[in-house]
Amino acid sequence: ENDFNKNTPTPYDDAFRTMMNDCVKLLIPVINEVFGKNYSGNETIVFRPNEHFINQQDGKEQKRITDSSFSIISDNSEDKFILECQSTDDDTLLIRIFEYITQEALDSGTITKYQLTVTIPHAAVLFLRSKKSTPNSMNIVINTPGGSVSFDVPVIKVQSYSLQQIFDKNLLFLLPFYIFNLEKNFPQYEASEEALENLKKVYIDFMNRLEKEVTEGHISAYYRRTILDMSKKVLENIAAKYHNIQKEVKEIMGGRVLDYEGRNIFYEGIERGRREANLDTARRLRDAGMDDSQIHKFTNLSLEDLRMM
Repeated sequence: ENDFNKNTPTPYDDAFRTMMNDCVKLLIPVINEVFGKNYSGNETIVFRPNEHFINQQDGKEQKRITDSSFSIISDNSEDKFILECQSTDDDTLLIRIFEYITQEALDSGTITKYQLTVTIPHAAVLFLRSKKSTPNSMNIVINTPGGSVSFDVPVIKVQSYSLQQIFDKNLLFLLPFYIFNLEKNFPQYEASEEALENLKKVYIDFMNRLEKEVTEGHISAYYRRTILDMSKKVLENIAAKYHNIQKEVKEIMGGRVLDYEGRNIFYEGIERGRREANLDTARRLRDAGMDDSQIHKFTNLSLEDLRMM
């Protein structure tokens, strides 16, 4: 029996999901880059359940967990996305993506007496490591009695972006994973003081650019802190065998993770802000003609809250 479940989540998956949750606005430029969209950044992002249960031939259910499932809602449209983070390629990737997107399509489909209508969400893969053979996109072909349907699953490769390009394109979401670009040089950095100095210069540049983003008001101090915390988390794992690299890069990035009290205060504010944002989203969706049961699924607001609006 084949097991198409993704392997146990890695620290890289954890960093990816933390960036998704804590730095959600940084996701928009990534979506623009990989899908050729032109979102302004003022759209509403609504996260959807990332767990699905697939019915097997023996009647049992298997749970599938995608790295992210979300909608981007503007005044006139709603687009659904699934974004997977992969540190290495594997043979079951496209199968998992197909299962994710078809289950998501079913979950949000509409049915009349004799017609089922489903919409396949956009899907893409973020590869932290890539090779010359790694494609720029993958393809899914569905042969049906009514004809064939095919669509691409685009690929974004962290290692194809320089630090300059990441900042120029506003792809700050990728910063915690930039260290993957330097992984092949780890033995030299660890063994040679001169090579290690070159690495330090890269991360001094990293820090200066990131600080400029804060001082110019492009990102908040909390986004900066999260990027650095997740960069350290990734570093600790990818460079686990390289003491000198960890020591020097961490020293440049400096500081400690937010203390729990400060983080809790921040999240209390986030929760209040999220409720206000959900209420605003609910009003916009209602104005667009969506009924309360659908709005409830998107915003997690109770039906009682919606009736009191």
